[in-house]
Amino acid sequence: MVVDAASLLFVQNFVLLGLIVFLTIYLDRLSASPIIAIFSRWFRWIAISLGVPHLMVSLEWSLRPFGVLSIFCFLLWFLLETLYNWVAIAAMSRGDIPLFPRYESNDSGDEWPASRKYIGLREWIREKGFVRIEAARAAYSEEYVMRSSIYQNEEGTVRIQIYFLPHRTGKVSVCYSISSKLESGIRLITDNLYLPFGGFFPENWELERKPWTRSLRSLLKKHLNRLETSGVERVFWEDDPLDDLNKQQQIIESTNTQLGILVPRHQHEEYGRITWEGRYRFWKELWFLNYFGLTLPG
Repeated sequence: MVVDAASLLFVQNFVLLGLIVFLTIYLDRLSASPIIAIFSRWFRWIAISLGVPHLMVSLEWSLRPFGVLSIFCFLLWFLLETLYNWVAIAAMSRGDIPLFPRYESNDSGDEWPASRKYIGLREWIREKGFVRIEAARAAYSEEYVMRSSIYQNEEGTVRIQIYFLPHRTGKVSVCYSISSKLESGIRLITDNLYLPFGGFFPENWELERKPWTRSLRSLLKKHLNRLETSGVERVFWEDDPLDDLNKQQQIIESTNTQLGILVPRHQHEEYGRITWEGRYRFWKELWFLNYFGLTLPG
């Protein structure tokens, strides 16, 4: 009876652990939140590292100590996930999905999702004196189209670009990029994008990425504090938003080609679009973003 009770307790704990893992995955997909996704990945990794060894020891599949099996499963999951990500990065390097898609004007008026949350956000932006100056879209494929809305303050010195990122579950997550130009020629940028980049940014960019800051209110406060700390006068934005976006895309591509992160266009067919150094940096940033919400210095 003691053995039966122990076996029953083991089965109950194992089923409960599995349900919790699937619940975290479900919440991740339901919310499309990068913060929930980070906790979900850690919980899944730890659950596998503890649950599988517990199963092996309980069923006497292995005579090795639980601690040794746990470390082995922990490292094995890291290896399998790394292999999966490297295969995905290699496919992206050889694929047709544009690394730097061209932005075009979006006149359909569908960039803002129809939900109370986003309606409230749009009203808050207007209350702060920002006016929409452009609605844009960038197509990575027929299925994946990123929509964006660009706002500018009354003084014309601060621009907010709002990214609406479609999720595989049909949900939409939102990110922000706040930019200002200074008299010194510096482009001061504060954003909370959580998409891996892995490359380098132009020398005149001072980019501060805050993936953990999901509130536009907090992100704007950080940006304004950076402007005050810089002590340099802001420059009025004269550039057309679309022209500026596409120009910066070209500059980033050119910069990373020169620095050996991207392969020159005439060699794409032979080597792909991303060099081995670029693939490593992309994988490294992907891993740090997925598990720590941190980006690489660029």
